[in-house]
Amino acid sequence: MPASGSHDRRCRPPQAVNVTATAPKTLADRIEDLLPQTQCTKCGYPACRPYAEAIAAGDASYNQCPPGGFEGVARIARLVGKPVIALNPENGVERPRPLAVIDENVCIGCTLCMQACPVDAIVGAAKQMHTIIPELCTGCDLCVPPCPVDCIAMIPVTGELTGWDAWSQEQADAARNRHDQRMARLAKEREAAEARAAARQAASSAAEAPEAPAPVADDAEAKKRAIIQAALERARKKKEELAKAGAAPKNTERVSAEVQAQIDAAEERRRRLGLQSDAAPAKPAHNDSDH
Repeated sequence: MPASGSHDRRCRPPQAVNVTATAPKTLADRIEDLLPQTQCTKCGYPACRPYAEAIAAGDASYNQCPPGGFEGVARIARLVGKPVIALNPENGVERPRPLAVIDENVCIGCTLCMQACPVDAIVGAAKQMHTIIPELCTGCDLCVPPCPVDCIAMIPVTGELTGWDAWSQEQADAARNRHDQRMARLAKEREAAEARAAARQAASSAAEAPEAPAPVADDAEAKKRAIIQAALERARKKKEELAKAGAAPKNTERVSAEVQAQIDAAEERRRRLGLQSDAAPAKPAHNDSDH
């Protein structure tokens, strides 16, 4: 009779196994895996990935990568089922892998080489000496043309070894990762710069916008002005009625300076309250008898 422990194991339901699903690689993915990832642009494309996509789409030939050399052409030919052909000389020649070297006595710290390096293999700062990290340099040559003082030399470092004989898969994978990280960093920097520019534009537009109208006074103040305005309107109508009946004031032509000062003060108070009144009475000319 089997032991109870073994019986329990047979009766126990199978445990679930966690499996991470991965999308199958496309043809462009597999072609990219075969490229040396120097990101040199000698193929005529801005990086290795766009070149791989162009080959997969039939828009580019598979013999345009000088860093990969003849072995690189053969690898891609086997993948796509095409014959091995010679490297296209218009894209360059197969050669020993070079290493960029900066003459630090001549470098002016312009940062142009740093901006050109596709794998961030150059360190330095503006107006400070730059230097190459040898372990990271892919020998792409892209740092040479922008240098304004011609202080960068490409020195062969692999002897007579060329193409894939002068470059390992581990080096290619590392260069690819650094290039991807650099592209992600540049994308974030662009987004941040665009956000700052949008904020500045918004601030400028707000500064140029017309000022909002002054807020209306509170209800109590508005009610007070309305009462005074209504009283003035009633007085105006009454004065008109008296004038029509021939009972208008008779002393409006000559008033004393003291009375005129009171009239002026009343008019000033109405002006401060924002009330409209009839046309201000003309100040009469005063003669010596008024004083």
